[in-house]
Amino acid sequence: MKGVSQWLATVRAGALSGCLALGLALGTSPMAWAQEGLLTVATGGVTGVYYAAGGALCRLVNKDRARHNLRCTIESTGGSVFNVSALRTGDFEIGVLQSDVAYNAYHGEGQFEAPFTEMRSLFSIHPEPLTVLVSKDSGVQSFADLEGKRFNIGNPGSGSRASIDLLLNAMGLDTSFFGQATEYRPDEHGQALCDNKIDGLFYGVGHPSTNIQEPTTTCGAQLVPLEGEAVDTLVADLPYYAKTVIPGDTYPDNPDDIATYGPLATFVTTSAVPNETVYQLVKAVFENLADFKRMHPALAHLNPEEMVSAGLTAPLHPGAERYFKEIGLL
Repeated sequence: MKGVSQWLATVRAGALSGCLALGLALGTSPMAWAQEGLLTVATGGVTGVYYAAGGALCRLVNKDRARHNLRCTIESTGGSVFNVSALRTGDFEIGVLQSDVAYNAYHGEGQFEAPFTEMRSLFSIHPEPLTVLVSKDSGVQSFADLEGKRFNIGNPGSGSRASIDLLLNAMGLDTSFFGQATEYRPDEHGQALCDNKIDGLFYGVGHPSTNIQEPTTTCGAQLVPLEGEAVDTLVADLPYYAKTVIPGDTYPDNPDDIATYGPLATFVTTSAVPNETVYQLVKAVFENLADFKRMHPALAHLNPEEMVSAGLTAPLHPGAERYFKEIGLL
């Protein structure tokens, strides 16, 4: 939508101002950073909402750093599955995860062999409709029409990749259903679509997103619904999924509501991060929630009661729980 790029630019500038110089070049271990008040946030591709949401979080934390002595910086990553590994190894203190990936990680299911029981929830943010986008001339009107097509299933380590694998399994299919299954990153797949290198792509993202805006504007890309028996089964069986709609006219030349489903995006951390650090972090967001919601259109309709309950698949961090009880959200 108009102005999305401006929002993203603002978030990037605000998040990085005064803190990028502290980055990984410090040579200090990540957990030592947390002890010293330095936090790094694992996000996603630079054109996605995870990156913007992480930037919004850091901007609010850094705004009050004179009071709480915390500093926050973000880094672009491969997405949810990568972020789980980075949190587990202590390379980052905070991460943005799809709620389905967080559930699997905490319980040691799906793509994760060992439970990540040290993971702790902070709060959830926007819904992430699983989105199918196809080229204007592809002739694709439903998921079934993608048989034999060149389809981007996402980069390994991303939550989108985990979600398409789950959907294909529910349909009794695998990637051989497509003529070619490509692995472009989110910052590459829109251009690949417009350059006719692929016929369609799959991406879980909050809307509106510049990542979807650009190919719909540049080459008339079209949204395709995700519905049917397999989707019904997934939503009924898995607590982290819900049906949703991408409203018509969110993007150019896409006037109709698009039925789909998906998880929520969530901020998580680990039990190794100090309680007071987490308390101050969530306080910075919730005391400035109106500002947080203005930092990206996908965050505009956040509800504080839902943020502390919906989509949280690991226990709340004690620091977050303390703050939410103080303000009456728990």
